[in-house]
Amino acid sequence: MSDVASFGRLLGAAWVLVRADAVMPAELEPALSPSGRMLARALRLLAGPQARKGRAGERLALALERLGPAAIKLGQVLSTRADIFGARFAEDLSRLKDHLDPFPTDVARALVAEALERPVDNLFAEFGDPLAAASLAQAHPARLKDGRRVAVKVLRPGIERRVAADIRVLRLAARLAERLGPEARRLDPRGAVAAVTRSLELELDMRMEAAGASELGEIMAGDPYMQAPAVIWEGVGKRVLTLGWAEGVPLSDPAALDQAGLDRPALANNLIRAFLSQALDHGVFHADLHEGNLFVAAPATLTAVDFGIIGRLGPRERRYLAEILWGFLQRDYQRVAQVHFDAGYVPGDHQVQTFAQALRAVGEPIFGRAAEEVSMGRLLGQLFEITALFDMRLRPELVLLQKTMVTVEGVARRIDPGHDIWAAADPIARRWMLRELAPPAQVKRLLAEGVRILEGLARHAETPPLIPIVAAPEVHGRLTWFALGAAVAGLAFAVAAFLG
Repeated sequence: MSDVASFGRLLGAAWVLVRADAVMPAELEPALSPSGRMLARALRLLAGPQARKGRAGERLALALERLGPAAIKLGQVLSTRADIFGARFAEDLSRLKDHLDPFPTDVARALVAEALERPVDNLFAEFGDPLAAASLAQAHPARLKDGRRVAVKVLRPGIERRVAADIRVLRLAARLAERLGPEARRLDPRGAVAAVTRSLELELDMRMEAAGASELGEIMAGDPYMQAPAVIWEGVGKRVLTLGWAEGVPLSDPAALDQAGLDRPALANNLIRAFLSQALDHGVFHADLHEGNLFVAAPATLTAVDFGIIGRLGPRERRYLAEILWGFLQRDYQRVAQVHFDAGYVPGDHQVQTFAQALRAVGEPIFGRAAEEVSMGRLLGQLFEITALFDMRLRPELVLLQKTMVTVEGVARRIDPGHDIWAAADPIARRWMLRELAPPAQVKRLLAEGVRILEGLARHAETPPLIPIVAAPEVHGRLTWFALGAAVAGLAFAVAAFLG
């Protein structure tokens, strides 16, 4: 598809939203500025008959559904933020999570047989009609020959072509956005689109999702906060994934939170702690934790499904995340600011103290207040203003982390409107700090660094020297052993100095 065709699709998407009165809907007009109201009224002149049907959230959901997988993913994120957009708006968008129109069961059976290279009846004793349909795939209840209940996820027919077209449009939109000015470039739209693109491409291979489900299942087994169904590997192919049956009620079902004996505060805490323990302790996390991918059972059991999007953090990013979180928990804004500078998140021509002052202005008003008293919309607005004031660029490698944090907090607040994210995060951040910053951990890191130095020196000793005199074997050997001895002595001195 050429840029001309992509531009046409982009204009078409804008037209769909305008016709549905989903860009600046009439319901939001009282909150707009005078110029904003004038623009909204002008756009409304172009609206179609669908603009008079239903609420703003319902119209937006239908418009996003028409626009395809990438737009639906955006709607899923918006639907988790009832605290920003309102409960009714979020509820109207919730149908995008797993209530889309399914494709026929006979088509699904044919796709499964093709992917697994054998008839469906060879593996499954039962294969039912779809129980949930999302943007990329749908799930069918089934039963294996040995009697185990399973869920079979099947990609939609032709979805690869649709996603490829969406990706080209997103890339064009990112290039156009960067031309709007420095503010748009600071947000690095190309980097954000690259991260979204990579996650969408990985979601189109069920074998990758099976591997992610298996990896995260092992990680979750080490903590009591969340669990994952077992992977049925004989039922896995490029376009098909079979998992053990997830017990409980989907969180997207309004009845999920009305179950007898459900401990909603504990459930919200488990969600936050599961995400943080995955990200901080292991550097790998489920990056699509919206209500449609979570099952709940009393008193506070959480089961995650749909492992198509897996986020990963390197050791440095995990350390920065933990220290920033811990600094906020301790209300140590100077430390939080310094970590931002050390990580390169804030350009060095700004002052650490001034950035700490700005962080204090955001953090202090929310401590000691109930969650329902904190306006997340206003808080996010303040944070956005700070990023602009200090020339902070969006970090593409952190896009999935940031997106998941927004989603997880939104879901936790829906589970428990009075949820305190800081109190929920404290034990995980404290555990990480005690483990990683304690003297034994520091010594272990120093020893590991010393081993890397020695290995590097050994590799250097095996390479031909550039200076002729060093080529003499006896000289080269003496220099090598001298370097190794110096490295070991330096390492021992560093450890001794650290231990006092």
